[in-house]
Amino acid sequence: MDLRRPTTRSSSGGVEPRYRQVGFVTTTAEPAAAAASSSSSPRGSDVYPGSLSPVMIPPPRIPDHLTALSPAPDSLLPSSPPPPSSSRLDAAESDLDDDGDDVDVSWARPPPPALVESKEGLPDTQNEGAPAPAPAPVQQKQKLSKAERRAIQEAQRAAKASAKEAGLSRKSIATVSTSNAAMSKQLKTVKTRLKEDLPQVTPPVASEKKTSERPPDRDRKKDVPPPRMQFENVHRVEKTKKRSLVNQAEAQNRVELFRHLPQYVHGTQLPDLESKIFHLDLMHPSVYKVGLQYMSGVISGGNARCVAMLLAFREAIKDYSTPSAKTLNRDLTAKISSYVSFLIECRPLSISMGNAIRFLKNRIAKLPLTLSESEAKASLQSDIDQFINEKIIVADRVIVSHAITKVRDDDVLLTYASSSVVEMIFDHANELGKKFRVVVVDSRPNNEGQALLRRLVAKGISCTYMHINAISYIMHEVTRVFLGASSILSNGAVYSRVGTAAVAMVAHAFGVPVLVCCEAYKLHERVQLDSICSNELGDPDVISRVPEREDLCHLKNCTYNENIQLLNLKYDTMPSDYVSMIITEYGMVLSISIIV
Repeated sequence: MDLRRPTTRSSSGGVEPRYRQVGFVTTTAEPAAAAASSSSSPRGSDVYPGSLSPVMIPPPRIPDHLTALSPAPDSLLPSSPPPPSSSRLDAAESDLDDDGDDVDVSWARPPPPALVESKEGLPDTQNEGAPAPAPAPVQQKQKLSKAERRAIQEAQRAAKASAKEAGLSRKSIATVSTSNAAMSKQLKTVKTRLKEDLPQVTPPVASEKKTSERPPDRDRKKDVPPPRMQFENVHRVEKTKKRSLVNQAEAQNRVELFRHLPQYVHGTQLPDLESKIFHLDLMHPSVYKVGLQYMSGVISGGNARCVAMLLAFREAIKDYSTPSAKTLNRDLTAKISSYVSFLIECRPLSISMGNAIRFLKNRIAKLPLTLSESEAKASLQSDIDQFINEKIIVADRVIVSHAITKVRDDDVLLTYASSSVVEMIFDHANELGKKFRVVVVDSRPNNEGQALLRRLVAKGISCTYMHINAISYIMHEVTRVFLGASSILSNGAVYSRVGTAAVAMVAHAFGVPVLVCCEAYKLHERVQLDSICSNELGDPDVISRVPEREDLCHLKNCTYNENIQLLNLKYDTMPSDYVSMIITEYGMVLSISIIV
């Protein structure tokens, strides 16, 4: 039994229970005596054995930000009693009056005014079992019904629609939506008050990091490559024709799936360009000559076209002179761009030519402004010669040295069409005295394999010639397949002349390894999964006639027939699954290891 709880005998002889008072009870009786006794004795029960014993309740903890605003007075120390509660005082007095006992609670003193002011904004703390005081009325968030929320949304949508119909700007639309949303935001007063009381700390480091990592819109637009021209857009095609130097007539019967690619009537552009050769002041003669050779088909092949273009640019730079009130960097870049546009009109550029043009423009842009015109021109000519020597000539020699290790005696090597680096591999293997046989697979309409076959036979190499439609009948004799490439994309796909993918698929079905020889400057960051999005369309009349056999030209003069659509593709895309190894000047790697 607690000694501090005095027992009182009832008339029946039992112990009359008393209520245990929680907190501090004060009365107006004998305030002076209570003050004197409380100062001399630490326990009120020792001085007044018949009185109620107070239960010491620690003072409430004050947040740091409130403590900083108002320093704690001496009355907030643990030894000082808390302020009295009027409800508890009334309850205690009523209980004491019923029992008839005089309880002296004069030891309690009223709290100082500083403590009362400091506790106005603090939560009330109490022990378990004590009667909770009436909470202060708190403004709570008004709950909206589903119909009310829907009505607010409909009002916002109607305001936006009316703003758009009235031709308002985006700022006015945002203002209308903000004013409508302010009605719903007024209901969130409790959260806003709490946010105002508590200090808000914003992480400046994270925001600065986000702004630094995300480039502005203007810089991001520069990184995005320009969109490819879609030739089914009539307005853009007409606008391009006005700036074109070549008068080209579009083909009438085009395949719908390839309508986005340019296809013109062949045979009319070359005479028109030849008649303008002495009237083009802005075009350099060397560039003009290369364009005519592209159009006539005299120069073909990825390396040959790229070398011819760079040599033409070299001659144009050699004869270039900077106009007055212009700088060499900007004016020469504009000249190169006009030359490139002319070459595209003659024939679309290959991927390797695009990489070479990007290299040349980068060199022009990085020329120091302190260089004179003659020094700058000499530097650019040296860069072009170095590119041709390192990226093409020396690279082919290194590729041959890598690929020759895969050629053994009594091998049957198959190749498709004509590739310059593959021909160098066969020549070098023959010079080393290796005994092997070459199978040359060809296809119409270009028949490029016939010229390769003639050169190999002239060097004493045993060859077999066949067309692509019979490749499955000889693939079981082949030990290795060597192929060239126009480009290798970043997903490992090989972009080469049409028919290469069919040869690789047949070799993969027979378990024959496929080795692709490609220079590193032909690698491109593009990802392409098919041959439809990006390709080149050739002359459709070429596949409708057989040269030197007029009796077999059954489709002659049928090009303009509305019921006939002729398709002559130049390239196709070979998936990386059918490629065993890619040989570059940097070594032999798998197709999945290509990272551009």
